[in-house]
Amino acid sequence: MAISKCFLACLISSFLFISMIQAHEKIINTNGIGEYALGDVKIDCGAECSRRCSLSSRPNLCHRACGTCCARCNCVPPGTAGNDEVCPCWANQTTHGGRKKCP
Repeated sequence: MAISKCFLACLISSFLFISMIQAHEKIINTNGIGEYALGDVKIDCGAECSRRCSLSSRPNLCHRACGTCCARCNCVPPGTAGNDEVCPCWANQTTHGGRKKCP
């Protein structure tokens, strides 16, 4: 009887631990902009770049650059401009001329 109680306690503890890890992963991933800490989940670059480039004066150029940056960084900053501090990889991408690559 004591062994079954110990086994049951270990089983419940394991279940709670796994549930906490999954909840933590969901909290990290729900904003849709940060790099994923616990998994290889990719964001939808097409949708994120459409949002990011919605007010661009040159939407085709913006979508092309945004798609490249999103594929490399797996994140797109919130809003239509700025907010680069949310995604450091995004902010550090430059062209051969030293200008910012990501819109």
